[in-house]
Amino acid sequence: MTTKRFWLPRRGALRVGLVVVGLFATTGLAGCTPTPPTPPAPPPVPVSAPNAATPCRSSAPAAVSHVVWIVMENKAERGVVGNPSAPYLASLARRCGLATNNHGVAHPSLPNYVALTSGSTAGVTDDRPPSAHPLNRPSIFDQVTTAKRTWKSYEDAMPSACRRTDSGTYAVKHNPAAYYTPLAATCAAADVPYNQLAGDLAANRLPAFSFITPDLCHDMHNCGVGAGDTWLSQELPKLLDSQAYRSGSTVVAITWDEDDNTASNQIPLYVIAPSVRPGTASGTSFAHPALLHMTEQMLGLPTLPGATGGTALRSAFHL
Repeated sequence: MTTKRFWLPRRGALRVGLVVVGLFATTGLAGCTPTPPTPPAPPPVPVSAPNAATPCRSSAPAAVSHVVWIVMENKAERGVVGNPSAPYLASLARRCGLATNNHGVAHPSLPNYVALTSGSTAGVTDDRPPSAHPLNRPSIFDQVTTAKRTWKSYEDAMPSACRRTDSGTYAVKHNPAAYYTPLAATCAAADVPYNQLAGDLAANRLPAFSFITPDLCHDMHNCGVGAGDTWLSQELPKLLDSQAYRSGSTVVAITWDEDDNTASNQIPLYVIAPSVRPGTASGTSFAHPALLHMTEQMLGLPTLPGATGGTALRSAFHL
């Protein structure tokens, strides 16, 4: 016969267990359980940054750290705006801003480049090289240097830095930095072949002021409106998708040096910035000194003699 033993808790232990259970039950019934904290509100959904697809969105004007000029060649406003060979520029006008009453200041090319960057033509009336026109005068380039900021001139097809003579599809008359003698010490470092722009964008080191010169085909000088429009459609999105532009601190202007040699000298000016209202078309009369003055204002530089009209240009495009 097998004997089975059963162990029962002592009476005192059972009593203690009942007391503990009773305490938990009483606590619950008394409503003393801590109320869980209210979860924090979710953060607001961020608005996507400006980019190549939506470069302009009528946002509030922001502090500007970078101004970029792209200077095209020898086309009148009537030959570019509405031209079926320029669909990309037409899309920029719809998505950003266009000055429809903008003007060059002279013929031929070089006096316009000098006026754009210094405020006047300095008496230049031809397209001769820097050896014929050593310009000992202030310009926006040394203004930026004096302000301890950076500038670069990105020259398409230029075979070496600060080239002062023509080479292939590179024309020195379209490279104003090469003419100013006060820039002699910095020209080789700052007046560079265009292919350096890609590396500067990738490293987020876009200068405060950038002057971009397409070559004689890409600027519409030799190859027509369609060639220039295609080049812009391939190159400008790289800038608009860069960290510098997406930060909201960059303004881009696309202008022409002169028209096709008429007295009115009317040329397009496209203005691209996050604060520009899409589809803005300003009929206010502007000329090259207004773009110079606007750039000086946005970068906090002194005003060069002859630079004027920047306040009206900024107002027209909400900059």
